[in-house]
Order: sequence, then structure tokens, then C-alpha cells
Amino acid sequence: MFVKIFSAQTLPLKMSFLIFSMVLNCMGILILQLSGNQISYNKLGLLEAFKDLPIAFVSLFAVNFIHRLGNKNSLLISLFIVGICCTLLPFVEEFWFYKIWFGLIGICFAMAKIAVYGLIRNNISTENQLAKVMSSVEASFMLGIFLVNIGFGWLLASEYSADWKFGFWFIALLAFLNFLMLLKTEFIDGGQTTEVFSKKIFAQFLSRKSVLFFSIIFGIVFIEQNFNSWLPSFYKKYLNVSTFSALQASAFLALFSYIGRVITSQIIHKFSLAKYFLACVVLIFTMLMISYLLLTVNDSQIILFIFPLIGLFLAPLYPVVSSKMISGIKKEDINIFTSLMVIFSSLGSSVGSISISFLFQYSLGSYYAIFISIAVLIVFIIGFFYFKTFVSK
Repeated sequence: MFVKIFSAQTLPLKMSFLIFSMVLNCMGILILQLSGNQISYNKLGLLEAFKDLPIAFVSLFAVNFIHRLGNKNSLLISLFIVGICCTLLPFVEEFWFYKIWFGLIGICFAMAKIAVYGLIRNNISTENQLAKVMSSVEASFMLGIFLVNIGFGWLLASEYSADWKFGFWFIALLAFLNFLMLLKTEFIDGGQTTEVFSKKIFAQFLSRKSVLFFSIIFGIVFIEQNFNSWLPSFYKKYLNVSTFSALQASAFLALFSYIGRVITSQIIHKFSLAKYFLACVVLIFTMLMISYLLLTVNDSQIILFIFPLIGLFLAPLYPVVSSKMISGIKKEDINIFTSLMVIFSSLGSSVGSISISFLFQYSLGSYYAIFISIAVLIVFIIGFFYFKTFVSK
């Protein structure tokens, strides 16, 4: 009964993830647009770091800040700042502003994710129910990627393409509306840690199981970023499709990712989390190998369909492996643990984008699928040993 009541209150949490997804994953659009302004791929790859490194840094201190304010208030502040940032973006042209903009977005996302995960964990305890709710909330993140690519794709293909930056006003409107919705929503906002982020707290999460878990989180986000930020550029440069088609094809990756998480939230209670996770990784690896073989024979049309389908199996990985771990974390430690998740996620995103930027800078993009498949193979190996630690307990 309590879970059903809480589920009715998840709409503002889903909306929050959708909004942050749109601002975090507009990177692919900016790379496409700014690369045409004589800005190198190396500089654009580093732009990702201005988003991800503040996320990692702020996560070290956000726990104490969130403890004082509460999860709900922290989320409200984050949404308000995002709304202001998106309102201002169309009026600034300088490249340095994008660095500051992404830095602020990264800081807000760090606070928002810790707050949202804290609200979920404080209200739900069982492993499979956590997987269900987290997959549902995380599905909104994939929907945000789909909307931002579809929306800006249409805008860039229209007669108003020169004013594409004003598309961020729609995101600002969503942020302010969700702010008002969240104000009216009641949550049980307890269970925060009473201890500051210290070496003692950090040390308790250095077990073999935790190290494997954070390594998987790093790997999953590394792979996701290779797709989310760079797939449009891969389509345009190596498959010779238009900007509009590149963004639409990438949007369908997000759409299938959304479907993958929704399906996972509905059926995950019927399966072993370990088998579900590893099966998804195997399917991703197989599809990447097929894509690479097709690329070698210049069959680009089929690749346009295969890459989006990968989202069905890539998207469930993060919520499935996270719910498995979080269900065993004490409620009073969840904010600190989530901050560590955010740190490793942001590092995976930053390293992933910088790494893939070198492939494009030195015209090695034809190895795009091979590069990602190596990371997928590593995630499978680490995942195997990670889930084995639960069996050997």
C-alpha cells in the first residue's frame, strides 16, 4: 500500500530526471553546431569535462548541504537554477560561456540526483521494488534524450534554424513548471545521514563489492556517453547523413532506451538481476560487432537501425545494477553512497567523451563500434565478478 502511495508521487521526480537529461544530453547537438564554427573535436571533448568534473567535485560536499536543506528543497533549488541557465543561454555567443553553463548544470544535477535517490531509498526497501521504481524514474532520463534530439532536430531543419538556441526556453519552462509541481508534493523526507562526508564514511564503501560496483557504474556511463554525445557526429561524418537525420536517428536510440527501462520496470521482478544484467551486456556486444562488420562493407542503412536498438539493452544496466547495491545500503548512508555513484558516473562520462573525441579528431571514427565494444566486454567481466560477490556471501 505504501509503495503504491509513493509511486503516485514520483511524477515530479520523473520530470526532474527528464529535464536534467535534456540539458545534460544537448551535448551532441552542441558538438554538431559548434564543430561547424571552427572549434576542434578535442576542445568539444573537453567541454564534457566542464559538466562532469563539477558533478564529481560537488558530490563530495553536496551530502552535507542536502542534509541541512533536505532532499526536496535541494531538488527545488537545482530546478530553479536550471531554469535560469536555460533562459540566459540564447543571449551569449562566446565559447567560454558554454563551459560555465555546463559547470552550473553539472552542480545542479549532482544535487538533484542525490536528492532523488535519497527520496526513493527512504521510502522503498525491497530489492526488486527498488529496481522497478528506479527503472521507471530513470526511464524519464531516456525520454529526455529523445525529446531534446527530436525537438532540436526539427528546429534545425526548419526556417527558424538560426534561432535554435531559443529551444532552451522550452526546457526552462518545464523546469519552472516542475518547480511548482514539486512545491505542492509531499514526501517523507527523512533518513538523511547525521554524519558529515569523512574519510571514515568513505572507507566503509571500499569493500571488494563496492569497488566492483563503482567500476561498473563508471563503465556503463562511459559507454552511454559514447552514444549520447557522439552518435550524431558519427552518423553525419561517417554515414554521410544530414544533421536532421543524425539527430533523429540518435533520438530513436533514446526512445528505445526509454522503452527498455519501462519494460525492465514491469518485468524485472520475474528475473534474476544478475542474469538480466549479463544477458543485456552480451546482446549489446553482439549488436556492436554486427554493426562494425556492416560498416566494413559500407552497409550504413542497416547500422542506422541497429544502433538505436542497442538502447533496449543498454538503458536497463544502470538501474538494475544500482538497485541491487542500493537495497543493501542503510537509509542513513544513502545520500553519501549516491554521491559516490555520481562521482564515478561523472568521471565515466568525462573520460568517455574525451576518449571518443580523439577518434574523431584523428579520423579514426570507423573504429567507433570496436572502441565501444571493448568497454562493453570489460563491463561484462567486472559485472560477472560483481554479482558473484552476492552469491558467495
